[in-house]
Amino acid sequence: MATFSVVATGLGLSFFLLLLISPAVSLTCTSQTLKNKEKFDKCLDLPALDSYLHYSYNATNSSLSIAFVAPPAKPQGWIAWAINPTGQGMIGSQALLAFKSNNKVVVKTLDISSFSSISESKLSFETWDLSGEATSNGNLVIYGSMKVEEKADMLNQVWQVGSEVEDGMPLKHGFQPQNMESKGTLVLEKLAGGGGGSQPAPSSSPVPTPIPTLTPIPAEEPVKGGQSQIKSNHLALFFGLISFTAAVFLS
Repeated sequence: MATFSVVATGLGLSFFLLLLISPAVSLTCTSQTLKNKEKFDKCLDLPALDSYLHYSYNATNSSLSIAFVAPPAKPQGWIAWAINPTGQGMIGSQALLAFKSNNKVVVKTLDISSFSSISESKLSFETWDLSGEATSNGNLVIYGSMKVEEKADMLNQVWQVGSEVEDGMPLKHGFQPQNMESKGTLVLEKLAGGGGGSQPAPSSSPVPTPIPTLTPIPAEEPVKGGQSQIKSNHLALFFGLISFTAAVFLS
């Protein structure tokens, strides 16, 4: 009876840990449920702030449609996604901001000329179909379309989350490493039919002959930084517990 109790306890613990592992392993942009998800050709697991970007680029009219997904720093906080036409940081960026107000998600456009001067205004490029929603797991989503520079190959993107909103404007966000690393380049791949992608656009220049000894590495879905290590550690712990449980049962 004692052995059965130990085995049952071990199996119960293993099952509990498996429940904890599953969300971390499966929570990627491809598994997310969004309204009109089919309109987005690509998605990225952004490397900071548990954020994701679903997007489509139409090269025929130089337009970009996005769905930015992130959890605010606190339930009453805010999220923002931006394009910076002049640099790679937040200063100078043209931002879409979302937060909850009276149980509805409000989306605003902000011109961020400096950290001390953030104003609601039209952006330096045309935007349309702006909306937002809150998901059941605490995320906020910003939807929108915008005109980007004609024949653009890439965009400087910046994203951020904060904990408070006052009078409809975001208060200062945190300055932890993830807050400072939430920026990057969004490469716009021009495909026939106006699709978009996350890889550089094909070059018209001749492609050098590959070195025979090199084997191309298959492309993988983008994953959040550190997620592969989390998977390995969790799976190793899971199988270790199974081995321990089997050993106790057999003894």
